[in-house]
Amino acid sequence: MVKRILLVVGLAVLAAAAFLVIRIGPRNVVGLLRYDQRHEGTLRVGDPAPDVTLTALDGSRHPLLEGSAGRPTVLVFGSYT
Repeated sequence: MVKRILLVVGLAVLAAAAFLVIRIGPRNVVGLLRYDQRHEGTLRVGDPAPDVTLTALDGSRHPLLEGSAGRPTVLVFGSYT
């Protein structure tokens, strides 16, 4: 009985992994696992914006807000396609 349960669970995990690779693509799954580092923030209304550094896919880092102090800055994360 335990072997059957483990077999079913293993097949479900394998099917879910195959679905992700086929649906999202193998390179995007690796990118998703590498860059998805969400966590609960501590900012409140009225707090100044923290310095933001974005990491490109090639591993290089780009400071984003460092030179824009005192100017309104809008960050848009999304797709226009």
